[in-house]
Amino acid sequence: MNEPTLNYVLCPGAAAVPQGVGTTVDMHRMAYWEWNATGNPHHPHVIVCVHGLSRQSRDFDVLARALSRHARVICPDVVGRGHSDWLADPMDYGLQRYASDMQALITQLQARSPLQTLDWVGTSMGGLIGMLLASDSDFSSPVPIRRLVLNDVGPRVQWQALLRIGEYLGQPLVFTSLQQAAEALRLISAGFGPHTEQQWLDLTAPMLKPRLEGGLQLHYDPDIAMPFQAMNPDMALAGEALLWAAYDSIQAQTLLIRGEQSDLLSVETAQAMVERGPRARCVTLPGFGHAPTLVAPPQVALVARFLLPEWTDVPEDTAAEPALESGARP
Repeated sequence: MNEPTLNYVLCPGAAAVPQGVGTTVDMHRMAYWEWNATGNPHHPHVIVCVHGLSRQSRDFDVLARALSRHARVICPDVVGRGHSDWLADPMDYGLQRYASDMQALITQLQARSPLQTLDWVGTSMGGLIGMLLASDSDFSSPVPIRRLVLNDVGPRVQWQALLRIGEYLGQPLVFTSLQQAAEALRLISAGFGPHTEQQWLDLTAPMLKPRLEGGLQLHYDPDIAMPFQAMNPDMALAGEALLWAAYDSIQAQTLLIRGEQSDLLSVETAQAMVERGPRARCVTLPGFGHAPTLVAPPQVALVARFLLPEWTDVPEDTAAEPALESGARP
């Protein structure tokens, strides 16, 4: 069965507790899982998939397993999450640090095996990081991004959605079992849409790690919430201006996926993204909010057909999740 391998890249910025051989006080490790079912360890097509604010890389297991038959798929744990180090300075958790880490990752991948084609799939925060990497800026990717998938995110993030996320981000949640955690996280993540019980357990398990005192806790540094909670509307507006500037400079062909009930990506913002910058093709998923998990077969097919012209797989029950499309096509 196609399974990923765990790897690390050293990035500038001090870790809270340096780990691993060769780490220093001014560096931290970012973990990433590599999926590759092509039989070619040096396959020149790489797809990077980056998760949302409080999630981790294994959210992409279903999508990555499918895509990895045609490309190498790299799924990082953004610093502070999953198997990556936690930062010594919590106020360093932010898009600039995350984008810098991704530059280091792509540089390492390129040094090990030259990349001819680089694509990006970003959910929520992962999409914002992707916009910076795909832009003409100090944070642009060392290898140009050819195609960019933005999953329910844009340069303008609705303030009310940020307030909602701030209510649970960094809270010291403790669970007695995987089942209890799954039920609790399902309430927090209602916008992810309908899932089978097994799908939700599979999405929940990598979010947890054992506590020394017993029980389970979330697999991220609670301090990722500190910069988030320090934000105010004026800061959000300033960040929005920078993100629009980045978006408008993107040359990559862009697919925007929007959950119809999303409280983070408004209809107006999605329409603006269709009309300016890379003129994204926008697909709206009825019955979903923020953010679709890209595990349902029609969602996997949507992403795969955009990234892979050779994709021929036909998912089961494709009509179960109709998509409403608008905007420029690649």
